[in-house]
Amino acid sequence: MTAVDTNVVVRLLTEDNPKQTAAVKSLFAARPIWIARTVLLEADWVLRRLYGFEESAIRNALSRLLGLTNVHTEDKVSMAEALALTTPGIELADAIHLTARPAGATFVSFDQSLVKRAHRAGVRNVSSVPSKT
Repeated sequence: MTAVDTNVVVRLLTEDNPKQTAAVKSLFAARPIWIARTVLLEADWVLRRLYGFEESAIRNALSRLLGLTNVHTEDKVSMAEALALTTPGIELADAIHLTARPAGATFVSFDQSLVKRAHRAGVRNVSSVPSKT
């Protein structure tokens, strides 16, 4: 198995450097690939901020990537759930926080917007940090 860096994933998804893209495609075709959750998170940031990709394009690209039979990542089910949560407007980093928590754990945040988006998306056990009165 070969673990890849963010720049490898970005080359594959943007195809902005023909020589490097060819090398990455050969690499992905030849062996099992490991992509760390942090690499996926960084790829999301790079594609959005530096390449101007729309959230839906990033979600579709990363979902297709994780759907390849030779591509492996930490908790593939949780990552797929996190990518799905980006549809109603939850940023991938927050979505990963929500889906990576232990079963039954309550997720709390000072970010009221995140709490509201999570509720609208049907995520359970999400609330604001309780205030002391």
